[in-house]
Amino acid sequence: MTQTERLTTDTVVIGAGVVGLATARALAAEGQEVIVLEAGPRFGEGLSSRNSEVIHAGIYYPTGSLKARLCVEGRIRLYEYCSQRQVSVRKTGKWIIATDAGQAGTLSTLADQALANGVPLSPRDRSDIAAALPGVVAEAALYSPETGIVDSHGLMTALLADLEAAGGQLVCQAPVTGARSDGQGHILAVGGASPCEIAATRVVNSAGLDAVPLARHWQGYDPQHCPGLWYARGVYFSYSGRHPFTSLIYPVPEPGGLGVHLTLDLAGQARFGPDVEWIDAPDFTVDPARGKAFAEAVSRWWPALDPARLQPAYAGVRPKLTGPEGGFFDFVIQDEHTHGLPGLVQLFGIESPGLTACLAIADEVARRLR
Repeated sequence: MTQTERLTTDTVVIGAGVVGLATARALAAEGQEVIVLEAGPRFGEGLSSRNSEVIHAGIYYPTGSLKARLCVEGRIRLYEYCSQRQVSVRKTGKWIIATDAGQAGTLSTLADQALANGVPLSPRDRSDIAAALPGVVAEAALYSPETGIVDSHGLMTALLADLEAAGGQLVCQAPVTGARSDGQGHILAVGGASPCEIAATRVVNSAGLDAVPLARHWQGYDPQHCPGLWYARGVYFSYSGRHPFTSLIYPVPEPGGLGVHLTLDLAGQARFGPDVEWIDAPDFTVDPARGKAFAEAVSRWWPALDPARLQPAYAGVRPKLTGPEGGFFDFVIQDEHTHGLPGLVQLFGIESPGLTACLAIADEVARRLR
């Protein structure tokens, strides 16, 4: 294959994370010829492998936002899909706890938001907390029965199998180094061991952390439609040995995230995180010294925590469309009604709850491309 060789296809999805694979699967199921281009050596090694693997209920997001709608729709569909495809999943439930009386108002606000979003959430008092969460010190709590955890790698493996069964294909180590569009279609420059160009009728930019940088240099795409980009790193610490918990435990939310919380993997091991650290560029380093702040934060509600059992695990970086003072931002799903280029969908700011919402996001993209 030479650098000037040009291939043609119906549809290209850029990025083989969970949202990219779900989107490619949905488009291939409609009969399109779909190619997924992944810059890395394997699928799902970016944002999709660096999260809590939590299936969110849809509590926190403003009513009517894409995050609220797609999280609720996606959560329902994801549980169904995992059951059908035998992907490991568990409804663990989640406790959102107020460690002092001053946080009670936040719980009330969250309860109202969940009600508006159609998400079941029930208030719990200190006796309920003591019975369900041994050793946890909290004044009040909300309980979410619909929250759970999922094997994200198993999910992506199932999505890829469905894509390939429908005739689609994944090409790894195929970075998109340039793109140009006009009213007639889209041309992608692809690097790697066999550089080429691919001409496609439809393109979905689902490149995660690289989605905004790619769009900024997209010829024919008006840069005024490209949002700003900030990076928020969140690190995780695993907790070795036994612990008394079978449900997830979250403090009240903090700016940029949901606070240092307790999640579980499917084997029952506990991990804490993520925290929020604003950084200038993607960096997945975990500083062991951050464990001290984790221990202090968690000890406020679980005094029995043994800091010596906290071990650095991994870090994720969230693609934020606003900075530390920016507040809530929604998913951005841009189609031709925004930028004027038929057949092009740009996905920006697809962070949490992107894993939960992946199947619903895929359907939304497919609908917009019809």
